[in-house]
Amino acid sequence: MSGHSKWNNIKRKKEKTDGAKAKVFTKIGRELAVAVKEGGGPDPNSNSKLKDCIAKAKAANVPNDNIDRIIKKAAGDGDDTKYENITYEGYGPNGIAVIVETLTDNRNRTAGDVRHYFDKFGGNLGTTGCVSFMFASKGVIIIEKEGLEEDKVMEDCLEAGASDFQADEDVFEIYTEPEDFSGVRDDLEKKGYEFVSAEVEMVPNTYSTLTEEESITKMQRLLDALEDNDDVQNVWHNWDNPDSDDQE
Repeated sequence: MSGHSKWNNIKRKKEKTDGAKAKVFTKIGRELAVAVKEGGGPDPNSNSKLKDCIAKAKAANVPNDNIDRIIKKAAGDGDDTKYENITYEGYGPNGIAVIVETLTDNRNRTAGDVRHYFDKFGGNLGTTGCVSFMFASKGVIIIEKEGLEEDKVMEDCLEAGASDFQADEDVFEIYTEPEDFSGVRDDLEKKGYEFVSAEVEMVPNTYSTLTEEESITKMQRLLDALEDNDDVQNVWHNWDNPDSDDQE
C-alpha cells in the first residue's frame, strides 16, 4: 500500500497559510455541527460520530474553544441550516480516479461547481460507483516518527487492533478496518500518542501516475479548485505524484 501520497497531503495541510487554515477549520466545523444534529446530540461519549469528528478537529489543530462553541451552537436552536452529504465520482486528466465528498445546503450549486471543475481541468464527472470500487474505506492514523521507537510503536498499534503498520520517511502510518478505527485511535491516545491526522479515508487499491506536464498541471488545478470550495469536505484520488510535496 503506497503511503507517500498521504503524507504529502498532510504536509501540505500543515504548511497552509492562515487564510487556508481558516477554511479547513470552517469545513471541520461544518462536520462537527452535522455530527451533533445527526449523530445523537452534543455528548461525544454517546455520539461516536461526534467523537470521531472531535478527534479529527484536534489533529488539525482546531482550538478547543472553537470545537466547544460549534458543538453548543449546533445543539441549540441558533443554527437551523440543513446540510446533506453528497458524494461525487469522476475522472481527472488521463483517467485519474477522483471521489469528492461534500456537505451542502444547496445541492444544485454544489453539483454545478463540481461539474465545472472537472470540465475545466480536463476531467469528467461520472455516475455513482464509477470509481469507488477502486478504493477501500480504511481508518488511517498518522503519527510523526520523531523521538519514537519503531518497534514499540508497531507493537502498540497491532496490540490496539490495527490491520497494517508502515514506517515512512517522516511518519508512521497505521491502518485499521473502518469499524475498528475509533477503538484503535482511543487506545493509542490513552498510551500518549499524538496524531498528525486521524480519520476514516478512501484509500486507493492502486495508484496511477501522470507523465505529461500539462496533465500534471491540470490535475493539480482540479484538486486545488475542489479543495477551495467551501462545500467540499474531502477529496480522495489515486494520483501518485512522488515528485511533488504540493499534492492534495
